[in-house]
Amino acid sequence: MTFDFPESGILAVSPAGRNFSPWRWFERQLAAAAAHPVDPCPVDAPEQLVAWRRRARRRLRSLLGPLPAPVPLRVEIRSSQDCGSYRRDLIVFDSEEHMSVPAYLLVPHARNRPGAGPGPAILAQHGHGPGKDEVCGVVPGEDGTTGNDYAHQLAERGYVVLAPDLRTFGERADWNPPNLYACDLSHVHATLLGYRLLTLDLWDLARGLDLLAAHPLVDRRRMGVVGLSQGGTCALFLAAWDRRVKATVVSGYLNRWSACASIPWNMCGSQTLPGIVSTLDHFELGALVAPRPLLVETGSEDNIFPAAAAIEVSEQLGHVYGAMGAAGRVQLDAFEGGHRWHGEQAYPFLARWLGPGGEGGSD
Repeated sequence: MTFDFPESGILAVSPAGRNFSPWRWFERQLAAAAAHPVDPCPVDAPEQLVAWRRRARRRLRSLLGPLPAPVPLRVEIRSSQDCGSYRRDLIVFDSEEHMSVPAYLLVPHARNRPGAGPGPAILAQHGHGPGKDEVCGVVPGEDGTTGNDYAHQLAERGYVVLAPDLRTFGERADWNPPNLYACDLSHVHATLLGYRLLTLDLWDLARGLDLLAAHPLVDRRRMGVVGLSQGGTCALFLAAWDRRVKATVVSGYLNRWSACASIPWNMCGSQTLPGIVSTLDHFELGALVAPRPLLVETGSEDNIFPAAAAIEVSEQLGHVYGAMGAAGRVQLDAFEGGHRWHGEQAYPFLARWLGPGGEGGSD
């Protein structure tokens, strides 16, 4: 996909046949890198999938770069509120030295009844906006929308839910001048220290899985992750990296780099890894999630992660899942609407794979 800029004020002017524009340079480099992947997933040679997945996992681990050293979680409950069918605890846990993670932990009252036993849990990740408060239904989104409260919806359906703030969002947002984008500034700071911001976010979420796995009401074999937009980024990457994730819902994100990154001002420092365009496209990340259950949501009017690319990639993933004997584990919800959470298929999908009597999702 390309984008037509206004005639003035956007692109650097250059003589005919020469390029001064960093954006046009990126567009051309993006197209070239996307057209020549390093080691594409062998969709038409299923006998090669096992070896390819082994190589692809090594590449993903290399792209993530250095990881922080783990520290004890030291979970602290800061406050609690009865929300009707569940209790919402405002908690904090440590993910690494010098960094703690504020989060909501939603625990359905029914799960605390005698004899209930351990059950499913969901890591519900927010996108750009207010942070954990939006997905828990505490506040609306930045544009006043109220339909992205999927953490609240999941708790009402009986899941233990952890909803953390990502770095630069919610309680983890530093003050910035209005002309500085927090994701990009934090990406610069992480890069100066040899880290990637996306990796640091994924590390925090992996520690969140540690927290859920240690909870007495959680069955660690039935943990899933869901997220919209940047939350979808985290859901896809986390499921590809951490096989404790047994079911995944990626909303408003799964795409192709050549489609979503070619939209100006779409990418930010919290969603990138060096050299990933030619190394692991969204399709390859999805192939690393396989054969664990994966549901993709895409809105017909999504103007930053185009539906056509999401549908095409989902169909390709169907071939990979089919080759692995798991054709029924990948699902597409292509709905009428924009860049938002839908949920119509997501809730029954999660109930099928994680809920009571669920079919499970091993790798």
